[in-house]
Amino acid sequence: MAEQRCAVVGSGLAALAAYATLRHGGLEPEEIVVLGTHADPTAVWGGRARSIRQRRMRSESEGHLGATSFPGLSVYEWMRTGSLRPLVASFANRYHPTVEEFIGHAQWVRERSGWDRSFVERRVQRIRAVDGGFELDGDAVAPHVLVATGHPGLLRPPEYHSAVHAYEPHEYASRVAIVGAGMAAATEWLNALSAGAEVVSVRRRPPVRRPLSAPRPLFSKRGLAAFHRTRPAERSAFLRGLATPSYPPGRTWDEPLERAMAASQFSVSDTGQTDDWAEQVICATGFLRGWQQDLLLADLVEAHALETHGDWIVLTPDSTVPSVTDEQRTLSLAGVAGQWAFPPADTIAGAKYAARAFLRRICRTR
Repeated sequence: MAEQRCAVVGSGLAALAAYATLRHGGLEPEEIVVLGTHADPTAVWGGRARSIRQRRMRSESEGHLGATSFPGLSVYEWMRTGSLRPLVASFANRYHPTVEEFIGHAQWVRERSGWDRSFVERRVQRIRAVDGGFELDGDAVAPHVLVATGHPGLLRPPEYHSAVHAYEPHEYASRVAIVGAGMAAATEWLNALSAGAEVVSVRRRPPVRRPLSAPRPLFSKRGLAAFHRTRPAERSAFLRGLATPSYPPGRTWDEPLERAMAASQFSVSDTGQTDDWAEQVICATGFLRGWQQDLLLADLVEAHALETHGDWIVLTPDSTVPSVTDEQRTLSLAGVAGQWAFPPADTIAGAKYAARAFLRRICRTR
């Protein structure tokens, strides 16, 4: 690997959003190296979306991969179709593009940004702070590194270790137990019911009904400033609360479930006793959580004795790791690992939040 101005570690949607932000800020493809396992940044996410038959995005118009807030996907749909409906829906925070539209948009950003000119297929296993930057697997030094490796893996509770995960390809049996109560679980309830199955929702607690994965104020400067003023214990507790299962309110979800309950096709259980009844168990339990589950981050924490609090690496408000970042070098965490700085970090907005701060540091050290 030749020496570049900066490196992005990871090759998913968060990495693409970050890359587009860096390119918009003036960096050329030759100044950036993207190190990851998939040349197509939609490959992993798209496979999971297909597995749960996801049709629409949970995020609204601003949840797009372009570097700037405007135009959003609702504007692109209006330009393509001539209909004002997506603009009106976006104004009311009710616009949800289709998965196909989002993937098409991602491919457009990939081509337009020059992603393939920077991408190198390689799984980074070690990052070390050295004079002038960071050494990646003992290779050349990059002065600035943004880590956007995504979720560390799929979560299966020990009692369901052999069950299929919702994010893996699968069909539906006649009697299905779906473990979990978040967005993936709610999607799977409707999928299995549509396939004619009888469904039991196995959950430990009732889900929260909210439009986005995190409360809307967290996407604002005022709400984020209040979060940054919290003490570590309070911040950890708040972030743990965000992991409470949730899915959006509305008739799209409620009416099919109410009909199914009235017909005795859908029920809820908190016992977890599925062996005698279910022909199939689906774990809609999301992802492993915490820096300890990510081999790259765990190695980084151990090697540099990074400060942590519970499942989170302690970051400054600009998403940088303070003990190894100085005036000449930057290590930033984007995606889910960046929650200490930006609670909804595993959103596209979160990836761009980290990338914009990262870009400002690069520009200061030119």
